[in-house]
Amino acid sequence: MKRKTLFLRLAVIILGLPIVGFLAFLTYDLITVPKQYGYSLFIPMILVLYITAIPYFFALFQTMKLLGQIDRNEAFSIRSVNALKNIKRCAIVISGLFIVDLPFLYRIADLDDAPGVLLFSLMIIFASIVIAVFAAVLQKLLTNALEMKSENDLTIWGMGENSIQLFGN
Repeated sequence: MKRKTLFLRLAVIILGLPIVGFLAFLTYDLITVPKQYGYSLFIPMILVLYITAIPYFFALFQTMKLLGQIDRNEAFSIRSVNALKNIKRCAIVISGLFIVDLPFLYRIADLDDAPGVLLFSLMIIFASIVIAVFAAVLQKLLTNALEMKSENDLTIWGMGENSIQLFGN
């Protein structure tokens, strides 16, 4: 199991590296490119991209925590439920921020005659919504499993006490 979670940890790191590179490239573009079109279009779009990086990296951090809990055989715990809840919230925030950014992207795509920019943004929105729904389903399943485990623990514990009382008399 540790090899599989190690592979997933490596995948999470690989998912973070391109975003760091993209934000560095975006900073360079912020200095050079907007002179062609004016800063009024680029500033809100770039600001949303930088703000979106915060929940993205927080979700990756929560994923690393969840993988650590799996390694320690603590997958069925309230901490795992909380990590999934945080991942779900981050995905919702990311899709919401990209929805807010769509009007600015539309204007830039219209000026540049590049509809791929909008398609790329719609793909990110769709992927974020899918991740949010998947995390919500996993959160619900894990919550149900924890409740069943708690009920089973109480039932077994209660039967043990009754049996001691019955055989003790």
